Amino acid sequence: MRLNSKGQVTIPAEIREKYGLHPGDEVDVVEVGNTLRIMRRESSSTRGRRAAQRLRGSATTSMTTDEIMGLLRDE
Repeated sequence: MRLNSKGQVTIPAEIREKYGLHPGDEVDVVEVGNTLRIMRRESSSTRGRRAAQRLRGSATTSMTTDEIMGLLRDE
């Protein structure tokens, strides 16, 4: 990997996939002895959780969960 003029590096796709890193995920760079370690920030939410948090409370229906599930199951 090469450091660009802005001090950024690109984590190769296969490593991002292996560790489940996605755009918007937060990471920390930690110095351990003479080594730099990239670690997922512990307080960082997953992409799915961030999406759910944005949508929470935005529903405009008065249907119950059972009614919605019945529609989805084509009952």
